[in-house]
Amino acid sequence: PHTGRLALYLLGLRATCPPASPQRSLVTWLKYYLEEDWTGSQRHGHPLTNYYQYGLGVLALCVHHKRVREEVIRRLLMAQHHGRLGHSGNAVDTEAVVALAFTCLEQRRLVGTRLAAELKATAHGASRGMAEAQGPDGIIGNIYSTPWALQVFLATGTCQTEPAFGSAMAALLENLGAFGTTATMAQVLPVLHGRSYLDIASMHCREELDTLTPMDIEPLTEVPGNKMVQLVVECPLPWCYELRLYDRPVPVPAAASLLDVLRAAAALEPHDFKFHAQDTPQGPFLTQVLGLEARQEKRNYWQLLTAPNTPLEMGIADYRPQDGETLILRLSEW
Repeated sequence: PHTGRLALYLLGLRATCPPASPQRSLVTWLKYYLEEDWTGSQRHGHPLTNYYQYGLGVLALCVHHKRVREEVIRRLLMAQHHGRLGHSGNAVDTEAVVALAFTCLEQRRLVGTRLAAELKATAHGASRGMAEAQGPDGIIGNIYSTPWALQVFLATGTCQTEPAFGSAMAALLENLGAFGTTATMAQVLPVLHGRSYLDIASMHCREELDTLTPMDIEPLTEVPGNKMVQLVVECPLPWCYELRLYDRPVPVPAAASLLDVLRAAAALEPHDFKFHAQDTPQGPFLTQVLGLEARQEKRNYWQLLTAPNTPLEMGIADYRPQDGETLILRLSEW
């Protein structure tokens, strides 16, 4: 099911103040996708996509003032209470999306009084958890999940009393250069204006000025020369008996990203090195390396690190390693 993609499209569509007619059928499709997302996955106890997309679907329906079946909401509540929403920075993203969905349903009065109180308590609990997860640099999860956490502080009204808000905002302003894709810009722009996605639901479209104009974007300048990157693949117990499965130098152009390094390794040794990346709204996400697939039901994922043990805060398409740097792909548990 294309739950997350359609949810993001509907959020963007609502923000542009369109006529009512084009989006009705899309909202119906999103409701269908939410049901399909759960069908067939009862055996694993999670959506066919993931809780991030599922939460986005609920949030988009709420922003469009559409009621959501209580059973659908209960699925998210149960996942939240049992800590099933993800790993590392991705957990902050997912918890934030779910908390925004809960806050929207409660504030828009689209659920009963008893459930509304439960949703409000859960959202505020998630907000406190994000504050506790803040690092000494002010970042919550990673730099890309920080705008999501800030949106939760804004939506729940805790931004005035939560000390984590100010330091997270300062960290965000220091790292604005990291937000170079449309999807990441869409997450950070509302926060810079003191808003969250929930504000889309209460926009007065007649007062909105049509200020959208085409923008000419200059292509990235070519960086001359080449660089050598050491690529390491690690697979600890219990998945593998041998920790280090791959350790080779990979020559690439000077401007190459981590994704370019992976492609170059695959081209150099097509029989020894293979990988697969799944396209997501946030960019390609590494799912398989050397035939080893990271799966949600196994609670594992491919962690990206720079040696000796520093997690990357960018995706494989955004991170550009330095000459001589060692990059580690490590199958990790969450």
